[in-house]
Amino acid sequence: MRADYVIVGGGSAGCLIASKLSEDPSNTVLLLEAGGNDDYIWIHIPMGYVFTMNNPRVDWCFETTPQPGLGMRTVKYPRGKVLGGCSSINGMVYQRGNRGDYDSWAELNPGWAWDDVLPRFCRLMDYHKGDTECGEFHAGGPWRVEGQRASWEVLDHWLRASVQAGVPFNPHFMDSNAESVGYYNVNQISGRRLSSYRAFLDAEARERPNLRILSHATTSRVIVDGRAVGAVEFNLGDDVGTTMRAVADKEVVMSAGAIGTPHLLQVSGIGDPVMLARYGVDTKYELPGVGYNLHDHLQLRPIFRLKDGTKTMNSAANSLVGRARMGLQYLLNRTGPLASAPSQLGLFAKSDPSLVYPDLQYHIQPLSLDQFGQPLHTFPGLTASVCNLRPTSRGTLELRSPDIRVPPAINPNYLATEEDRVVAARSIRHARRIAHMAALGHLEPTEHVPGADLVSDEELIHAAGAISTSIFHPVGTCKMGPASDPMAVVDHELRVHGLEGLRIVDASIMPQIVSGNTNSPTLMIADKASELILGAAESVVDDNNDDDEEGELEAMACSTATLGYTGIRCA
Repeated sequence: MRADYVIVGGGSAGCLIASKLSEDPSNTVLLLEAGGNDDYIWIHIPMGYVFTMNNPRVDWCFETTPQPGLGMRTVKYPRGKVLGGCSSINGMVYQRGNRGDYDSWAELNPGWAWDDVLPRFCRLMDYHKGDTECGEFHAGGPWRVEGQRASWEVLDHWLRASVQAGVPFNPHFMDSNAESVGYYNVNQISGRRLSSYRAFLDAEARERPNLRILSHATTSRVIVDGRAVGAVEFNLGDDVGTTMRAVADKEVVMSAGAIGTPHLLQVSGIGDPVMLARYGVDTKYELPGVGYNLHDHLQLRPIFRLKDGTKTMNSAANSLVGRARMGLQYLLNRTGPLASAPSQLGLFAKSDPSLVYPDLQYHIQPLSLDQFGQPLHTFPGLTASVCNLRPTSRGTLELRSPDIRVPPAINPNYLATEEDRVVAARSIRHARRIAHMAALGHLEPTEHVPGADLVSDEELIHAAGAISTSIFHPVGTCKMGPASDPMAVVDHELRVHGLEGLRIVDASIMPQIVSGNTNSPTLMIADKASELILGAAESVVDDNNDDDEEGELEAMACSTATLGYTGIRCA
């Protein structure tokens, strides 16, 4: 099988890139996605989030290694295994990060400053209110951004308490450039989730004759030929005995995510020779940074029990009448709890007033439970999830076998640094301060978790390890940086250092995590990368067409038992 561009990973970035590159009918594009089609109903109902996480139909169901900073607990690590990737199972929150994030990237990577990337955010999105910050750049793009379609009085009270605590209200609430509180905008269309697949590969795009989408196509190896990459190997469906090859006449684009991309590179022999040798993989190309610099937003989940009778999701979901009412609301007008994102109210704050930008982000939820996947509490509860936006702890992503089907070892190394532990303690104190404001007094909040009796730094740091989990924002495992940085994997144009024909476009390239939710920043990266890829192609003459090989491999694809999978088109 042959195409100008072979894209590995049909997730958030891969769908956008496939759409952009195939807009020109002279480009042939092959998109390989290991997961299936997005025909699962709970993908599209926003609150169906709870049925997609840890569901092997649409989630890789990864777990971390035991984390010393969390009392040796392992943490669930959902990653999308479906067209649309994580944008098909995430919380749908639209955020961009802040100016300082991108300006710091640009210190070593020209073209990535805030003033460079903001126009891309603006042109991509279609904001229901109109974004004054975007000004001339706002163009009504395919990435729809809407307001919440559910409301909870208890969240209004927390908003007012936040204002009383000195955090200004922001009705737009799209970045973390300043302390602010507001309702999250979400990637939805009229109460239905909008994934990257639905936004960028709509029915019209999918019918382009120059675009082929193969779902259930698991890429098993990137083929290294000297100092170049021009092909990948993959298997269709469960047919692991028949390995197929996809040849890229122009570029192979890796968009398998911060977990999938480094893992695939490692099993292909691209990475740290010492690490690869441990698992019997011959080094094809030495690139020490692959799989290192893993970091993530760790969310601490303080829970406050509220006065009996307070309306929260707990009471609604634990009642047959409440569940019926929620279902009816959604069926009739796509509103109510089923139309809402998991987290509706947000807040950016500083754990230290001397900071230039906020370093704390809240996802306030009108519900409470002991752990994800367990029943909601029977009492009225509110969860003030808070995370450190700029963690200094760094971990690793490491293969466990030469077989791509064996999950990698994911070690975010949470709370490994003193800085992160100090911010964790301050985070809990900050949440308590808001909970004690007069605007919440009539709800009589009491601290259910971690417990008001814990007051010292040592006690709060220990508690943080017990009440925390990932907020599912892994980045950095193939970081962007100059060739002078031995741990940099890609340059500022996302080309893999020293390997011709291979580019990485996903959250793994972030040198430092952005100060907010990572999905829309990943789309911005993909948008910029698309232009870089097309610009590079303008100066290259394509002389590698081999119609005979294409026809032979096409016949192989169409002879398999996987013809029913979405995207495989045979004459």
